[in-house]
Amino acid sequence: MKKITYSKEVDVLLIELSNDSIAYAEQEENTILHYSQDDKLVLIEILDFRRSMSEKTIQELLVS
Repeated sequence: MKKITYSKEVDVLLIELSNDSIAYAEQEENTILHYSQDDKLVLIEILDFRRSMSEKTIQELLVS
């Protein structure tokens, strides 16, 4: 994993898996998966993060 960032202002967690360019994205409820041209998963975006995760999970992901 390359990088995990959280934006408190918009309550979004970003999990960057690769530096590849994003070619397209697919959204399923509050999760957006971003893919490269060769269908490699590049970025995972979780919207409304605090509403969808337990406090324990939030702490484990953000305390790294």
